[in-house]
Amino acid sequence: MKLKDLAAKPQLQEMLIDDAEIVEEYGEALSFYVHDRLPIEQYTKLASLNTKDMGEMFVAMKELILDEDGMPVMSDGNVLPMNVLNAAVVKVTETLGK
Repeated sequence: MKLKDLAAKPQLQEMLIDDAEIVEEYGEALSFYVHDRLPIEQYTKLASLNTKDMGEMFVAMKELILDEDGMPVMSDGNVLPMNVLNAAVVKVTETLGK
């Protein structure tokens, strides 16, 4: 197989936050989207993150936690509750780590 055969445009992939605590608090699982692959610029930015700098990590995650239209959920001054943000970051890191 040629590498060229694997190259494709990023597609949105739905993620579910279905932790018991989140479902109990919000009454249902919460969904958001991530791209199934990252442009090289975004990948290298993530790879060079200082994982001990949570602020830097959350800024990077802002670009990865998307709505169904592929737009960042946290924009125009909107932020997520901390427990939801933490759960979303865990889901994104689990997905990108595969």
